[in-house]
Amino acid sequence: MALLVIGRHEVVDKHYDEICQRAPRRDVRLWPETGDRNDIEHALAWHPEPGELAKLPNLRTIVSVGAGVDHLFKDPALPNLPVIRYVDPDLTGRMVEYVTLNVLLHTRRMLEHRDHQAAQNWVDLPAPAAHQVRVGIMGLGVLGSAAAVVLNALGYNVRGWTRCLRQAENVLCFAGKEQLGVFLAETDILVVLLPDTQDTHGMINRSLIQQLSLRGRHPRLPGPILINAGRGGVQVEADILAALDADELYAASLDVFETEPLPATSPLWNHPRVSITPHNAAVSMSENIAVYFLRHVERMENGEPAENVIDRSVGY
Repeated sequence: MALLVIGRHEVVDKHYDEICQRAPRRDVRLWPETGDRNDIEHALAWHPEPGELAKLPNLRTIVSVGAGVDHLFKDPALPNLPVIRYVDPDLTGRMVEYVTLNVLLHTRRMLEHRDHQAAQNWVDLPAPAAHQVRVGIMGLGVLGSAAAVVLNALGYNVRGWTRCLRQAENVLCFAGKEQLGVFLAETDILVVLLPDTQDTHGMINRSLIQQLSLRGRHPRLPGPILINAGRGGVQVEADILAALDADELYAASLDVFETEPLPATSPLWNHPRVSITPHNAAVSMSENIAVYFLRHVERMENGEPAENVIDRSVGY
């Protein structure tokens, strides 16, 4: 039985090395050096070349390097096998840090303070208390639920929206298209942690943004805020810029983009109320990925059920 690490080499090379160090007696291969393809039963994948996984006749499972699996579904020949998403406390903690940091950044109006500092202007900007700010999280999976716990602890008024109704402690939950408008109207800071699927692609558009904070925004918050650390395909960047320019959206923190790396020509780079990070809100660490992948393989060898298997019918 052999294991295969497949994908963009600048990313997966480190994962391959880490797996080899932790399991020196295992037959671990790095694509494209697959050897006898009949030997390979489990693959760790990150943006694999389309059609390559289908060439492995005895493949049993596919483990995604990242929490998202949309990169795998870009392959029209993806085998009909269990796809395992990456779930790790370190990755979850990093995402919670990013979300919390940016909620605080905008609540305390730090982008404006940064500009006043550059101009040497002493300006006291009013800021609302945490309990006066309604933070809406789109996506209450592992990452969204963990972020909700911390934001609740800080005193924010947290609500969540999901495709199907979920329950989360101290979170006002909404679900489905029929409740989306109510959720948005009562959201001051929108946190997007959605996967990129057929249903969510391009969902964060101007029409959606215009529905934010329609009911009772606190006057000390200049306007609605967008934070997207989910997937770039979920947002329409031209609409975000148009909403910013029309004061329908006050500011945004974006970690993901329609095209990555973000092109140098994008107006987002120089917008004064946009904070940009290079898709590193929650980085998958090689040592943790290696442990996760090897633990998954051991579970399969012991006849135990796979963990964190995605529902292929919905794409996450």
